[in-house]
Amino acid sequence: MGYSTLRDCVNDLLASGQLIEITEEVDPNLEMSEIHRRVYAAQGPALLFSKVRGSDFPAVSNIYGTNTRCEYLFRDTLPQVKRLLELKADPSLILKNPLRYWKAPLSALHAFPRKALLNRTRWQQTKISRLPLIKSWPQDGGAFITLPQVLTLPPDTTDIMQSNLGMYRIQMNGNDYQDDQEVGMHYQLHRGIGIHHTRFQQTDKPFRVSIFVGGPPSHALSAIFPLPEGLSELTFAGLLGGRRFRYGLVGDFIFSNDADFIITGTIEKNTQKREGPFGDHLGYYSLEHDFPVLKVEGIWHRPDPIWHFTVVGRPPQEDSGFGYLIHELVGPLLSSEFPGIHQLHAVDVAGVHPLLLAMGSERYMPFRQKVPEEILTQANRILGSGQTSLAKYLIIGARDDDPNWSVYDIPAFFRHVLERIDWRRDLHFQTKTTIDTLDYSGSDWNAGSKVVMACCGEPIRKLGSQIPSDLNAPGFVSDIRVVDKGMILCEMRAFTDYVVAKQEIQLLTDQWKSQELTEFPLIVIVDDARFCQETFANFLWVTFTRSNPSHDIYGVGAFVEYKHWGCTGSLIIDARIKPHHAPVLEVDRTTKERVDLLFQRNASLADLG
Repeated sequence: MGYSTLRDCVNDLLASGQLIEITEEVDPNLEMSEIHRRVYAAQGPALLFSKVRGSDFPAVSNIYGTNTRCEYLFRDTLPQVKRLLELKADPSLILKNPLRYWKAPLSALHAFPRKALLNRTRWQQTKISRLPLIKSWPQDGGAFITLPQVLTLPPDTTDIMQSNLGMYRIQMNGNDYQDDQEVGMHYQLHRGIGIHHTRFQQTDKPFRVSIFVGGPPSHALSAIFPLPEGLSELTFAGLLGGRRFRYGLVGDFIFSNDADFIITGTIEKNTQKREGPFGDHLGYYSLEHDFPVLKVEGIWHRPDPIWHFTVVGRPPQEDSGFGYLIHELVGPLLSSEFPGIHQLHAVDVAGVHPLLLAMGSERYMPFRQKVPEEILTQANRILGSGQTSLAKYLIIGARDDDPNWSVYDIPAFFRHVLERIDWRRDLHFQTKTTIDTLDYSGSDWNAGSKVVMACCGEPIRKLGSQIPSDLNAPGFVSDIRVVDKGMILCEMRAFTDYVVAKQEIQLLTDQWKSQELTEFPLIVIVDDARFCQETFANFLWVTFTRSNPSHDIYGVGAFVEYKHWGCTGSLIIDARIKPHHAPVLEVDRTTKERVDLLFQRNASLADLG
């Protein structure tokens, strides 16, 4: 019934053939991450690095690397957690189906965190510099903790039920951090830890933080999970792990009794240092910015510990397993959180937050021609709620228009929308607003725009699959390709600035006004049409991570009417790389060559080569 330690999990995965031990010494500087990425891409096993160069400790990654393995890790608890969340969404279910739900409330009662007597003699101390200092990408500012569980409490309480457990990346060295004395804390003030930070700023009390690494797999997942109101992360860890979260007080700090490593320290008031760059989950670097600093007071580890890490980069990556489990567990809460919404898909391959697809309900005025009305209300609810508020492109349609379509069949979803959408009416912008901090397509850091594309009703056009033979384009257009029905890729010379871009696109739209492009309602301008055509994932990643709706959306026959922007012809998205964008993540050749050796004959990963 669940795992009591990370070591238990590793042993189980090894015994069941779902983990490989790498016995060769491996460099944490770039090599471990490149191995991880290759094995993840092959949907391979979890990885135990038993000899980490420069460190006293082994490390494990990729335990959440496949959906099947995620289900295996929580095979004893997933069904019961699903039932509990279903009850939270609709408590009347226990009366309608008592046989299915009678155990769910009991499981919640037995999942509350448990204060335990800590055996101080078993905890040993070390230094930051002796931990596995894993650097994932060449331009990273240093080594990072990528699966931290950061626990904080508000001022004047030690009540564990008021704690926040979150996953905020930790920079372990580099930049101006004092070695073994300081680490960087990357978080925003609207997060749970940020709310505590704001409250401590109003007192003269020290803001103490405990960072846990390792422990049962449910602990890392609980730190990142978007939990419903009133359910604490520590209780959820107990539910999903089948074992209560055990903790204790050591001085003024909370210790997780099951963690492999614990870093304790105090966030210094009014002190910030440059954190980053960091190769992030959109597929680009997040750049250097000022963030809080943790003054380290102690580094502790259990006997025989394992360092737990992951690697992020252009999705999908291992953290996509988190997304899968989140979808599996919070699906029942969708209708209560977003009334009228039947499906919601934060598109992983597009970086999650840049693109959100939704299936809503359009029940207003059923006696007249359908136009988007109720789904606009639902779209506003989505953009005003939690994590979904970070969406940059929200595309929404109505379920009744086609009983067979789904937000999870993405090419079919786009065809459904493009057959019905009226660009004169169905675009709704929010300008000069906030976007994901990690998204550098906007006008400034954490600043950009959003657009809702909403459609409903019968199809208004047929989508084309072949470019018209007589289509002419200006000389600066070097390639035109169809990526899917109704969608054209237009390769143009490199973007220089918005003044030139507007001039170029004006020439393009002037020339294409007279062309018959009604079967192609979407045109995307790119740097490399061949790359974007290779896979639909490439198309989605480029289109939605490299464009800012207010700046990069144009249209054939564009107009403004009473402050509403629309176009009579095709919509155009300029998804070229802009000078202000963050660099794309790339592996350097030297690292590739060194890692190749581990996949050769008689090496640990030979069977995966």
